[in-house]
Amino acid sequence: MKIDGIPYRTIRVADDDWSVEVIDQTRLPHEFALIRLETADDCARAIKDMNVRGAPLIGATAAYGICLALRADPSDAALEAACVLLGATRPTAVNLKYAIDEMRAAVAPLGANARAAAAYARAAQLCDDDVEICRRIGENGLRLIRGIAEAKPGQTVNILTHCNAGWLACVDWGTALAPIYMAHDAGIPVHVWVDETRPRNQGAALTAFELGGHGVPHTIIPDNAGGHLMQHGQVDLCITGTDRTTATGDVANKIGTYLKALAADANDVPFYVALPHTTIDWSLEDGVAGIPIEERDAREVTHMTGRTAAGEIVTVEIAAPGSPAANYGFDVTPARYITGLVTERGVCAASREGLLGLYPERRDG
Repeated sequence: MKIDGIPYRTIRVADDDWSVEVIDQTRLPHEFALIRLETADDCARAIKDMNVRGAPLIGATAAYGICLALRADPSDAALEAACVLLGATRPTAVNLKYAIDEMRAAVAPLGANARAAAAYARAAQLCDDDVEICRRIGENGLRLIRGIAEAKPGQTVNILTHCNAGWLACVDWGTALAPIYMAHDAGIPVHVWVDETRPRNQGAALTAFELGGHGVPHTIIPDNAGGHLMQHGQVDLCITGTDRTTATGDVANKIGTYLKALAADANDVPFYVALPHTTIDWSLEDGVAGIPIEERDAREVTHMTGRTAAGEIVTVEIAAPGSPAANYGFDVTPARYITGLVTERGVCAASREGLLGLYPERRDG
């Protein structure tokens, strides 16, 4: 994707050929800035502080964290320490574990002198794979949007999304937003209802930033407005991303996704979830009982950051002083409320058989 005409990925090796640059998403949409990561600790901090976020990008950042660790010390102890450090940063997104496991498998059998180069090569391949996977997700989701457009010729397709599942959440393209970009580029009239996505406002800050930069018509709405719009026929489909999907099709995504799925079900609005295979946790059956839900700092609920009329970026308290706040990062949407899962291999039912139909190699896994 492009910013001011310049193509960017969310993560890349810097011009020195060893350090890593990422887009600082905590400064968006008011300021575009890059952060240089030089150690595994830097990568862990960037993940925990949400300078980078989104399940695929978290995995990619962890992969490069292992590269940086092995560049400094290629020993078995350093490899394991980096894997443990990075693996503890965010508990919900399963892409983190996938990337760490892939990196460990690629370098553990090698001698110390070969590990760093092999790590960088594997991390780069994981990033390239993510881009291609997201492109295919876009193509498969485009068919859904095209079908709706053909059923209402000449009218705009209204799509509701929650949080940010665009290119900022991945290496490029995105998951839930990739079909929207492709539909827009294909000349299909689309309009996106962008949930603000409290408490961190990833919709208002990041999704709107992306869509605006690409020229996609969109409107930011309060999180609680989605049901109203569905009642009045102003939403043709919902599509979100996911941080972890069970083998039976339950989905963990940004807090508030479950409520959107309930509203969509009550109003006969299709509700799709877009995901790469790296987000499927084949070891889990019951998402509500089994997916760990991250609880974040209460300050994210009680305070907000924004830009004043004078251009100053400030953080202010919005809650009653002294009141406690709970900050659950994710919720789980049971499979029965999901119309379909959009993957790089196609669209399937949110069920074990649906997923195995696309990933038959997992039948014996």
